[in-house]
Amino acid sequence: WYLQILNGDEYRQKSENNRIRIRPAQAGRGMLLDRYGKVMVDNRPAFDVFMLREDVKDFKELVRNTSMLIKSRPDDIEAAARRESPVRPVRIKKDIDRDTLAALLTNKLDLPGITVSVEPKRSYPYGSLASHLLGHIGEITEKQLSDLEYAGYRMGSPIGKSGLELKYETYLKGVDGGQYVEVDASGRELTIIKEVESYPGNNLITTIDLELQKAAEDAFKDKAGAVIAMDPRNGEILAFISSPAINPDIFASPLDSEEWSHLINDPLKPLQNRGIQGQYPPGSTYKTLVAAAALEEKVITKDTVFHCKGSYKFGNRAYRCWKKEGHGSVSLHRAIVESCDVYFYQVGLKLGIDRIASYARRFGLGKATGIELSDEKGGIVPDKVWRQKRFGAPWIDGETLSCAIGQGFNLVTPIQLLTAYAALANGGDFYQPHLMKAIVGPDGNVLKSFQPEIREKLTLSPETVLLLKDALQGVVNEPGGTAHSAKLNEIKVAGKTGTSQVVKMRADRRVKGQDLPYKFRDHAWFVSFAPAEEPRIALVVFIENSGFSGGHAAAPMAGKILKSFFDLEKQ
Repeated sequence: WYLQILNGDEYRQKSENNRIRIRPAQAGRGMLLDRYGKVMVDNRPAFDVFMLREDVKDFKELVRNTSMLIKSRPDDIEAAARRESPVRPVRIKKDIDRDTLAALLTNKLDLPGITVSVEPKRSYPYGSLASHLLGHIGEITEKQLSDLEYAGYRMGSPIGKSGLELKYETYLKGVDGGQYVEVDASGRELTIIKEVESYPGNNLITTIDLELQKAAEDAFKDKAGAVIAMDPRNGEILAFISSPAINPDIFASPLDSEEWSHLINDPLKPLQNRGIQGQYPPGSTYKTLVAAAALEEKVITKDTVFHCKGSYKFGNRAYRCWKKEGHGSVSLHRAIVESCDVYFYQVGLKLGIDRIASYARRFGLGKATGIELSDEKGGIVPDKVWRQKRFGAPWIDGETLSCAIGQGFNLVTPIQLLTAYAALANGGDFYQPHLMKAIVGPDGNVLKSFQPEIREKLTLSPETVLLLKDALQGVVNEPGGTAHSAKLNEIKVAGKTGTSQVVKMRADRRVKGQDLPYKFRDHAWFVSFAPAEEPRIALVVFIENSGFSGGHAAAPMAGKILKSFFDLEKQ
């Protein structure tokens, strides 16, 4: 009476819960496609090995035989098998290769209790290509499972950990299915009561041009640094490289402590997304911004001339120009074309650090761009207030000279510098840099499309913009220009080189960058747009610890990538 009448409903519910078990079936994640629909990230069938101890007569012998076929230690198999009840299957090996699968199937009569299950796993047909952009997945953590945001996930569920995989997790994940299985009091499966099909995730159509991405990666090869190409007419990212990169496939299974330690302690920091997280002195690419400030504030005109004899004496120190013998008397145009440091030392002093900082912020520096990738850095735009807060000391005028040529406390990310020059290229519109064109359901219906968004305006006079763009064309196309190696035959390229020091050199020493230890070598920059008259591409190339100038290292690489872009346009 107590069990059946007084508490009958409660125990009936418990009995039903014990009678029915759910065997989940994982949904395939949505694909990541380039702007033309070419697949960059897909799914593949992965085979996992399970053991049901109830069906095993000689457990030790089965473990021994299975370990040889799946190439696992017997102790590991035994430990995994004992984690569950004997009447429930437990996974003892994930993602076996085809040869191992064939061996198991061939010997299945001698392996009672061993079964193979198939589930979708991420596939990266191009390995590490654009890996920091596309991102990687991993198993959900216990902490995430306890969060209401992740309701519907289960232990072992794949989840986006970085890049677009993380940003668009809710669209990519799909809906898991499964089978409702009736079991007896011992947990043995009796029959399948109901089956629910899984529903795949949605596909992401990105702004990336896969063929341009390949060409850029081929040009960049094994360098450390970043390459980002963008359409300055709408902010669409066409190619994105952060190097060194990692094949996301290594995260498909949990890394052991040794593998993880190797990754995080690698001196080249392959986990860092240098395109949005690397913060570096901009070097001479900053001179364009200083020139804009000086023209707008009317501290110089296009005809203002300064004399460069190879160094500039200020206080008790001589500030060197990169050209030891000096540039002679130069106006603004030639100062940008030949990247004269002495010219900009004097322009910087006339402006003062606060006005330089004000215009740097107009160009979007000092804050994150808002691109849809996590942990973007904002860089540093120094001024008097910043120095007082940071160091508890007033600004020193000598520091203005270093900042005026993109050294000192200045720090930018490659994506920031690219958006600054893209706004100059298109006449003043700061388009929000973005990576997505559309989200499309498995049935082909467009669920969401992404439109260009003008974030703000670059408030410069048309005269200043024309002067700067003309000088940037000269950097590539005129005699003495520092980026002649980026010149193309049919297309006029505009841009600016930059070489940023990692360590300060003594005034009486001029050491070749490649002769320094790797970590002390100069960084190389080249930021550009083309065609100069009506730009369709803006490009930044940054080589970390290159040991060479931007003109010698980054500019020729940019020339190859730009040529690939225009060749692809013709196809």
